[in-house]
Amino acid sequence: MMNSRITLTGLATIALICAGASTSTLALPLTFNGVSGTFSASATFDVVGGKLQITLANTSLADVTTPTGGGGILTALFFDLAPTTILTPVSATLGSGSTVFFGPNGGGNVGGEWAYKGGLSGAPGNAGLGTSSSGFGLFGQANFNGANLQGPTAVDGLQYGITSAGDNTANGNAAVTGQFALIKSSVVFTLSGNPAFTSINDYTISNLSFQYGTDLLLDPNVTATPVPEPTAGVLFVAGMLLLAAKRRC
Repeated sequence: MMNSRITLTGLATIALICAGASTSTLALPLTFNGVSGTFSASATFDVVGGKLQITLANTSLADVTTPTGGGGILTALFFDLAPTTILTPVSATLGSGSTVFFGPNGGGNVGGEWAYKGGLSGAPGNAGLGTSSSGFGLFGQANFNGANLQGPTAVDGLQYGITSAGDNTANGNAAVTGQFALIKSSVVFTLSGNPAFTSINDYTISNLSFQYGTDLLLDPNVTATPVPEPTAGVLFVAGMLLLAAKRRC
């Protein structure tokens, strides 16, 4: 199983225990980062309301000057998931603080501009699963239950790809300064599972990569690595806080 990071503070953890919450409530999201030169992205996997939630972000602080220049336009995430689970796309929404440039924001719903597909053939690293705002010859119609906001109904091109956190949208060539709607800086994907999801820590997520631009062969693909697990010292302190809180309740 891939590594995870602590996302609950000691006070939040104490509140959960005092409220009688199950320890399964304390399952930690799994976060993966990819960095290569000026390209930087993250993907965080969690289970929320019995569904898989993936937050995909272009975290680069570089200015995007072309679709694959500077921080680049992030257009796909590829990965594998075990045990095998049939995923059905539910929604794709703008992440917290994210903005759409050069096009409508759909009220925060960008599901009509992104597609999910399983059983992929020809994806980077031979990954079996992926979500994308561009076709790559792998994806067809957008299927995250939203209106088509720009361009063809099939996912294609750069529209609603994710530009960098540091992008100055006034700089660069036409493709990144008004020709296509772009999201800055994250999208939250929700997918249901069969069998249904419980804790994210019951799954192994592997073979992740971030794809930029619109060409699998020519454009950058950045391999993702898991965020390191908490150190033993951090875990010990967290455990002591939990024990002390339980005794006080």
